[in-house]
Parts: sequence; C-alpha cells; structure tokens
Amino acid sequence: MRVLLVEDTVGLGEAVQEQISADGHAVDWVQTLAFAETSVRTTHYDLILLDLQLPDGFGIDFLKSLRHGGNATPVIILTARDQVSDRIEGLNCGADDYLVKPFDLSELSARVFAVARRYRGNPNPVVSVGELTVNLGDHTVVRNGEPIELTSREWALLDAFLQHPGKLLSRSQLEDRLYEFGAEIESNTIEVYISRLRKKLGRDLVATVRGMGYRLKTHEG
Repeated sequence: MRVLLVEDTVGLGEAVQEQISADGHAVDWVQTLAFAETSVRTTHYDLILLDLQLPDGFGIDFLKSLRHGGNATPVIILTARDQVSDRIEGLNCGADDYLVKPFDLSELSARVFAVARRYRGNPNPVVSVGELTVNLGDHTVVRNGEPIELTSREWALLDAFLQHPGKLLSRSQLEDRLYEFGAEIESNTIEVYISRLRKKLGRDLVATVRGMGYRLKTHEG
C-alpha cells in the first residue's frame, strides 16, 4: 500500500516509517498538516496514519476536511490523547481506528492490515491464486505446499496485484506502491521485480501488456 504518515515527533516517525516499510508498504512521512494537505491533493493513498497534535493545527480538523471533501481514505489516529471522549470524537469524525501512544509497533502493523482488509471487502486473510496460497496477515506465500520467501519489495508488488486481480497496472502505478517520495528509481526497477516474482512464484503469474503495464493472471484470464 501507499501510506501517508502525519507525525511531528521525529523518533516515533522514524520508527513507524521503518516498521510499515518493513511490512512492504511505501511510506510518505510529513510533519505538518500543510504538507499532509498537499500530499493528499497530489497522491493517492491507501491509508493515512494521523497524529492529532501537530505544529500547525489539530489532526481532527484535517480528518473532518477529508471526509467533508468526500475523501474516503482509511485513517488510523495515532495520539497520546487517551480519554474515551477523545476516541469517540475521532471515530465519529471519520477515523477507522484509534491507537494510543505509546503503542507496540507490531500492533500497529496488525491494525494497518485489519483496516486494509476491511476496505478490500475480504475478511479472509488467506487468498488463493493458481498454485499459490497467500496469507495477507503474516505475509507468507506457499506454492504447491512449499513456502516461498519474498523480500519486502517483492511482497509489496505481489500485494498490489492481489488488490487488483486481472486488472492492468501501469509501471507508474506499481512504482507508487513500492517507493516513497524522493526515492531514486531505476528505469528497469519494476521489470526486475516482476522477473523475480515470476522466478519464485511461476512464469505465468504476471502477464505483460506491452507498452501499457502488467496484470495478475486469474483463472478467468
């Protein structure tokens, strides 16, 4: 997924970015609401991790603005405000989950996955594609009974295809899922990762549509 992290505490921001990146997601980290507003105007995000107390305003106001503008991107609030009334306000304003600081990073990963699963409309974390059995929760892949090890970037690419089975994804769309703002991307990066996935998971897993992009092959296609 492409994740926007809005957090002004440097130590926590670094830890969260590292954790979510290790889970296979591209993370854009900003420290003010102004940068957050610019980011959502220019980039499609699958999830927003939102602190409430920021240098230039209150995260709840940003959340309200998103929802009033019709932006349905899932939002998980990350905050030290632990009163029940604060949680109720956040959820009533459109947040999908609420995590109180300090929190365990592995719990954050689990909540990110849970929210993403709900938005995908599939409560089952285990999906099958041809000879593959993929557990979206613990990031494991089994092919004909044999476990397959994937790197975080390989997993991120597979996850992008699994979210859109049979649909054409362009190179730029895939790059957006794998890399955060400012990352240096070689011209053949996507082709390299596609090749690795085919080698590990099957040559026929991903079809190339010349000059347009790639799509995950399904039983129907």
